[in-house]
Amino acid sequence: MRRREFLFTLILFFLTLRTRTAFADKSSTSIEAPQTAARGSEITLRVTVTHSSNSSLHYTEWLKVMVNQKEIARWDYSASNRPEAGVFTKEIKTKVLDKMEVTAEANCNRHGSKGPTTLKITVRD
Repeated sequence: MRRREFLFTLILFFLTLRTRTAFADKSSTSIEAPQTAARGSEITLRVTVTHSSNSSLHYTEWLKVMVNQKEIARWDYSASNRPEAGVFTKEIKTKVLDKMEVTAEANCNRHGSKGPTTLKITVRD
């Protein structure tokens, strides 16, 4: 009987671990910016990162922002230099020269990323 109880406990333990991973929180991003802008103007990109928490064991490890597939900003974090909160915002100013595709992505050190967020900005002359 003891062996059966042990196996049952072991199976429950592994199922619990698997379930926790399935519901684990990945870092995600959202982007706020104008949908159109005048050529040559400066705009502000606001990127918000959402993550359940930022502790020394579980935190947003990095955030990167790209315009037309070129990295324009990056923040790297560590266990001793974590983001200020579970939800935080970074602002980037950039000049509009042509149509823009802005991509932002953040990554949790344990669970990864929910994937990149993309926003397109058209140019008016």
